[in-house]
Amino acid sequence: MGYLYLAIAIIAEVIATSALKSSEQFSRLIPSTIVVIGYATAFYFLSLVLKTIPVGVAYAIWAGLGIVLVAIIGAVFFKQTPDTPAILGMLLIITGVVVINVFSNTISH
Repeated sequence: MGYLYLAIAIIAEVIATSALKSSEQFSRLIPSTIVVIGYATAFYFLSLVLKTIPVGVAYAIWAGLGIVLVAIIGAVFFKQTPDTPAILGMLLIITGVVVINVFSNTISH
């Protein structure tokens, strides 16, 4: 269940972060509501994750995948295309998440 909760936390955080731009500094009600509910959901499910996955590993996966997914949404919906160094950096983040999940002894496989 830990990884299912982690996936929910990541999706909620990505939705909230994506809505943050549309909230226009919390001046628009619907996007602002999405931000608050999204972050509350993300942190709630992240807290459930910590029952089964170590905090450092869970946070690394949550933050790393969140960064990449928000960058993709930024490129698609906000036309904020990352340059080559940014793409390379995100590939390194994904590689790090894979290394943690495949090789780390701190999580059960």
